[in-house]
Amino acid sequence: MKQLSSCSREELLALKAEYSQAYADFQARELKLDMSRGKPAPEQLDLTMPMLDALTSRDCLTDATGLDCRNYGVLDGISEVKTLLAPMLGVSEEDLVICGNSSLNIMYDTMTNAFTHGVLGGTPWSKLDKVKFLCPVPGYDRHFAICEHYGIEMINIPLTESGPDMDLVERLVAEDDSIKGIWCVPQYSNPDGFSYSDETVRRFASLKTKAKDFRIFWDNAYGIHHLTDEEVRVPNILDEAKKVGNEDIVYMFASTSKISFPGSGVAMIAASQANLDSLKKTMAVRTIGYDKINMLRHVRFFKNFDGLKKHMELHKAIIAPKFNAVLDLLAQELTPLGIGSWTAPKGGYFISFNTPDGCAKRVVTLCQEAGVVLTGAGATFPNGIDPDDRNIRIAPTYPSVEELKTAVSLFCLCVKLAAVEKLLEN
Repeated sequence: MKQLSSCSREELLALKAEYSQAYADFQARELKLDMSRGKPAPEQLDLTMPMLDALTSRDCLTDATGLDCRNYGVLDGISEVKTLLAPMLGVSEEDLVICGNSSLNIMYDTMTNAFTHGVLGGTPWSKLDKVKFLCPVPGYDRHFAICEHYGIEMINIPLTESGPDMDLVERLVAEDDSIKGIWCVPQYSNPDGFSYSDETVRRFASLKTKAKDFRIFWDNAYGIHHLTDEEVRVPNILDEAKKVGNEDIVYMFASTSKISFPGSGVAMIAASQANLDSLKKTMAVRTIGYDKINMLRHVRFFKNFDGLKKHMELHKAIIAPKFNAVLDLLAQELTPLGIGSWTAPKGGYFISFNTPDGCAKRVVTLCQEAGVVLTGAGATFPNGIDPDDRNIRIAPTYPSVEELKTAVSLFCLCVKLAAVEKLLEN
């Protein structure tokens, strides 16, 4: 099969007619498929249904210390759930606070605290003339939305297979004290699926920043969400920062949202004792204690970290074939034509796809008009602006394999059509 870039204008016009007819055939099928978010499939949620029976009204709702989990208190979270979840971040239980049901909520609250009360006695960010954040791209749209909400200026940082461009990060934070933080998804990043190298983690831990209140927002959302038998490991940045006396530089976040039930999981933050003591002052105002019964429910269901890892093997068995189906179709349909590039992640929830420059918005629109909803083009960049208009986040987890095959066949057709249209413009 001839690559599109080698086709004559006449050949491109013939292909456009062929692809347009195939597209019309898809439209006639009146598909209704949604791949816009990385949601667990119903079969994944079914795995956790027995958790709802882990506690009953006849159970003794006390933890291992004898604490009555039905009552007020214990801001940090019960000790058993710390034992269960601390290995997810690789931290000690003393460096961990168990919160409510959403890590996004904790990230938002942590940012809010910086704006209203400052960081470790520093000036509240709301009183500063300008606040900037570094944003590895492509990245997570909900991180960017928090910055947009607070009017933070976002600076794009190219993301490589080993992590953000650290030469650029180190230079910027050393010279500009209005740069207050950086968003990071260190393992199986959203959407590329890249994992930070050991060197990248050490360089983050050793950052020399002009702003004393600079913080790394380290969102380890996919730390145990493996898709292959090769389980990638990323060093514990808090430990690395402690080694160089820089432990205050990082906040670590995670949750069980895609492990147990989204919206009903358990979230956590790990940080230095100084950071945690400061944040807990605000937490103590907004709550007397988080949902300890839900914490106990998770402990009774998973029992220990090994039980949690075995549960994730069941998740992998459901979603890995979906990722493989998508990757197989992309290779089959697009590689011979020489159009598009994509990642083959070893974990996480997404595949990052790059169209030819200037085609992403067109592809997303074509798919939507044929009944397949994708994440909006540009969503993986701050303010929704992809300067090259090429990145699209593919979320394979929710649809069935058969639905995915249909959706990705349409997606490939739309990429072909958009690419031909772009070549004909030149």
